[in-house]
Amino acid sequence: MSTGTPESTPEQGRRRLRRRLTAGVATLGLILAGYAGFASEAQAAGEATATYTKTQDWGTGFQASWTIKNTGTAAISAWTIEWDFPADTKVTSAWDATVTNSGNHWTAKDKGWNGSIAPGASLTFGFLGTGSGAPANCSLNGGSCDGGTTAPPGDAAPSAPGKPVASGVTSSSAKLTWTAATDDKGVKNYDVLRDGAKVATVTGLTYTDNSLSAGTDYSYAIQARDTADQTGDVSASTAVRTPGDTTTPPSTGGKVNLGYFTEWGVYDRNYHVKNLVSSGSADKITHINYSFGNVTGGKCVMGDSYAATDKAYTADQAVSGVADTWDQPLRGNFNQLRELKAKYPNIKVLWSFGGWTWSGGFTDAAKNPAAFADSCYKLVEDPRWADVFDGIDLDWEYPNACGLSCDTSGPAALKAVTQAMRAKFGSNNLVTAAITADASAGGKISLTDYAGAAQSLDWYNVMTYDFFGAWAKTGPTAPHSPLTSYAGIPQEGFNSADAIAALKAQGVPASKLLLGIGFYGRGWTGVTQAEPGGSATGAAPGKYEAGIEDYKVLKPRCPATGTIAGTAYAKCGSEWWSYDTPQTIAGKMTWAKNQGLGGAFFWEFSGDTTNGELVSAMASGLR
Repeated sequence: MSTGTPESTPEQGRRRLRRRLTAGVATLGLILAGYAGFASEAQAAGEATATYTKTQDWGTGFQASWTIKNTGTAAISAWTIEWDFPADTKVTSAWDATVTNSGNHWTAKDKGWNGSIAPGASLTFGFLGTGSGAPANCSLNGGSCDGGTTAPPGDAAPSAPGKPVASGVTSSSAKLTWTAATDDKGVKNYDVLRDGAKVATVTGLTYTDNSLSAGTDYSYAIQARDTADQTGDVSASTAVRTPGDTTTPPSTGGKVNLGYFTEWGVYDRNYHVKNLVSSGSADKITHINYSFGNVTGGKCVMGDSYAATDKAYTADQAVSGVADTWDQPLRGNFNQLRELKAKYPNIKVLWSFGGWTWSGGFTDAAKNPAAFADSCYKLVEDPRWADVFDGIDLDWEYPNACGLSCDTSGPAALKAVTQAMRAKFGSNNLVTAAITADASAGGKISLTDYAGAAQSLDWYNVMTYDFFGAWAKTGPTAPHSPLTSYAGIPQEGFNSADAIAALKAQGVPASKLLLGIGFYGRGWTGVTQAEPGGSATGAAPGKYEAGIEDYKVLKPRCPATGTIAGTAYAKCGSEWWSYDTPQTIAGKMTWAKNQGLGGAFFWEFSGDTTNGELVSAMASGLR
């Protein structure tokens, strides 16, 4: 089309995933560095020991350490430990040692500054790994390690205990019981994991946690330990919520007020979870969509693991005001969301998968919906962060239609996928989807059974924005998020009212539809006409992408000069922009309530002002 559509035009800034690789995401390669000054083999064998300890195990990975003790009378000037891991067990990152490998043989050397160990002293270095194997054939400076390991070669790890059952939950305590694990040498005790961290070790099959806070969500899992001190697989997790909220939920008239938090926003945008608190937005929202996880190979997979789980926050950057430590099990955005939920227990968080850039993977995923749903469940409900998420959001752009790539899965594909998701995630988790707003004749809404898929979903996020933009370089200028049609609109069916009407007509309940708001504007340059419908020469400049800019930037730079179809527009110099303001948002929220919609959502938090004026307008308008 000459004007372009929001789904078939060049990639939208709203949905672009800027995958930023950072130096903080470190992986171990084969570091072939020279080394000198090793202690003698005789000294190592008779006067030093090396002991391996697995300190944490979360099923798909673990944390472990080696402790070197000088048992002799002379100082050790340098050390090297070597061992073998099974083929499925690998070191992924290490600290206080340089760790390399040749196949299944692993070598750890001191860093130079920590090579010296005085008589009677000990030194420990640690690492993270994947797999479940134990080390074998250990040597320290060429001699026997002598210190033993937590798992003698050939000793099988314990099985996973039964999923814990919670009872007697009060505002400060909960009792947990579980069925026993099995082990070839016998189970010694059980570690109780709360939110992925060990809080107790017990010998029986029950534990009462008396250190809980009122109105808070927790996740518990159990891990068995055998007589060799080897830990097995972690049990399935159980969610527990203590009664008595510590904060007052936002007053939104029972409506959903959901915002997208972008994983990559922690880089150039310098927008973090704490900004939701400092802006006042956390007091006014009900849900957060964390975006995005990837969809590839028929599975849900992590997007940017550094931003999600590894990035360390200082005290002044953290929601809790407490700095991250190097050895805590979870950092990054996930831990900050955990801290946010502790402060605002009414907020629910969903992990959103796909988006404009990563929707191409849904085509393969739809070929085996059950396997896809299983992969997503295992990732979202991983014991390390299961308490962070309250469900999953599918951002498939677009089933049986074209976005960045084209899908030909058929009109029933989305229904099959959502049914599988609901079956796997159950009734206690939220399952939602972001969908097209193309209500044009023969447009995308008509190509998929959205009514059938809605039966398995809590709601749809209807993307009622990006209808028009500077991908049509010469115009005509038009608001990118018109609420209604208007005389001269470039494409009929490209407005919010028509999209909602088309979905209702298909059979989607109004209560399962959320109206979308963009916290940004779209603009052209080379424009002489103040009203919509003018010609242009190209896209207006934007900080991250031409033709798109945050509301917080446009408000002072190019103030609104008029409104059309329920949204604002602005003419400043040769530039022409359209965007929503607190005033137009108020009108849209009134319209949404009159339509009986379930609420509204927005893309995305970082486009708002530092005092969250657009979020406030949405919350006020939904009351």
